[in-house]
Amino acid sequence: MHLTLQQMRLFEAVARHRSFTRAAEELCLTQPAVSIQIKRLEENAGLPLFEQVGRRIFLTAAGREMHAACRDVLARLSDLAGAIDDLQGRVRGPLHLSAVTTAKYFMPHLLGAFLHKHPEVEPRLIVTNRERVILRLSENQDDLVIMGQVPEQLGVQAHPFLENLLVVVAHPEHPLVGQRAIALERVCRERFLVRESGSGTRGAVDRLFAGRGLQVDPYMELGSSEAIKQAVMAGLGLSVLSLHSLRLELACAHVAVLDVEGFPLRRRWYAVHPRTKRLSLVARTFLGFILQEAEGILRAGPGATGPETHAGRPAATG
Repeated sequence: MHLTLQQMRLFEAVARHRSFTRAAEELCLTQPAVSIQIKRLEENAGLPLFEQVGRRIFLTAAGREMHAACRDVLARLSDLAGAIDDLQGRVRGPLHLSAVTTAKYFMPHLLGAFLHKHPEVEPRLIVTNRERVILRLSENQDDLVIMGQVPEQLGVQAHPFLENLLVVVAHPEHPLVGQRAIALERVCRERFLVRESGSGTRGAVDRLFAGRGLQVDPYMELGSSEAIKQAVMAGLGLSVLSLHSLRLELACAHVAVLDVEGFPLRRRWYAVHPRTKRLSLVARTFLGFILQEAEGILRAGPGATGPETHAGRPAATG
């Protein structure tokens, strides 16, 4: 077979997204251009690589073999490029990251500060739900995965780099606002808004209540922290959210943090990768950066670029 690298990149993107449109968007091409290249690839292979069922496309047996081969070749080329950069000692090139949805509130700030120091790095950040993040981790699609709960079933290396405080929040005019040491039993009697099953936050809260012999009867189950914040601000009930996701709402007094026994729940954010993965120089540099500076950057607030802000004033460290 005579394959071009461009055809392999196109096929890998279509196979990963199960969509010609999304692959075209990722690679900044038109959908017809992608379709033409995939058709030529199928003609070269002599077998169909995709089959359409309804409005969805799936890999055929030949397509699955082709996908595995493309991933191997492209990964090897990426390793080669990284090895050459390592030898040159230059922190440049692609940095592929994925993160669970709650991490979207702080990852752009960390990336911005990192790129200020290393402008030749080309980042790609994918924010998605925990299930898809674990899938990406198992398939080694990223340099690093940012998550709050490390999957036990995978052989991974997890680097804790940031504290994740989970707090109980309510509408500012809720009757529990201002009370001290509110019992968990009292909170259980309130309307409770929860994340979907499988969410790391949902699991941590369920374990806390179960440890006290209690169970929350969800009033509403919502699929994102943003939806829960809007519901809390609308006075629909209480919820547990990461403090990182509440900066603007707390600053504007749109929500209030309750003083509930057992809270805040202290968890950690982790940068995770397969245990046997060889990290590129870019990935190692970014990992070292967040291990050393993440707490200080986020404490300093928007605009911080590391130990100093754009204005050159020292960031807060205490």
